[in-house]
Amino acid sequence: MRRSLFSMLEVTYHASVQKVRSSHRNAVWAIMTSILQAGMFVGGFYLMFYFNGAREAKLRGDFMMYLLSGIYLYLCHIRAVAAVSAAEGGTSSLMQHGPMNPIVAIASSLISAFYVQTISLLVILFALHTFSGTVTFHNWKAALMIYLLAWFSGFGVGLVFRAMRPWSPEVTQFAQQAYMRINMVASGKMFVANMVLGFIISMFDWNPLFHIVEQMRGAVFVNYFPHHTNWEYPLYVAC
Repeated sequence: MRRSLFSMLEVTYHASVQKVRSSHRNAVWAIMTSILQAGMFVGGFYLMFYFNGAREAKLRGDFMMYLLSGIYLYLCHIRAVAAVSAAEGGTSSLMQHGPMNPIVAIASSLISAFYVQTISLLVILFALHTFSGTVTFHNWKAALMIYLLAWFSGFGVGLVFRAMRPWSPEVTQFAQQAYMRINMVASGKMFVANMVLGFIISMFDWNPLFHIVEQMRGAVFVNYFPHHTNWEYPLYVAC
């Protein structure tokens, strides 16, 4: 059993490396591409907030940390959903190789997505801290837990879509795209729950990612206490 376990872990490792390098022959450039995509995403939202005046209504603290606490959790969650739902199934040519199986395919897709996202986040935080010196966390342990929860909940949602795909691929693809588009707003990354009316909160509190983003802002900012969300709900939904 131990030999089988280590053999599966070894196959999962190599499959994860193959996933990371699948977008480019150079693994470093594959990670740099993810960093550039995330940087453009953050930059686009920064300009949008800057020109519409929403920057004045931000939390007391670094504005870039406010953006990252919402946008990067969204990216981590959505890319975990996409990676798991698109993992190779039993009919894939990769399954012709003896050690491969659907569990390894799902695990490698999930790990590779998490690895690339985490590396790009660390690089962005390092660059931000180097040039501005404003990267601070009120509770970094809680922030790390919430980040892992965003990834884990993405795994749960992606697994549901993957289970639906063999039965109705077109409907599943449409539902997955709709879920990703809806979460552009429903994740709550553009506002904070403590500063909006109650009927608006009731429109978003069904969404686990909304709770995750709010809890992350409570972990990052010393002067923000999320009163309308909790971390238990997204954990239960993900399980």
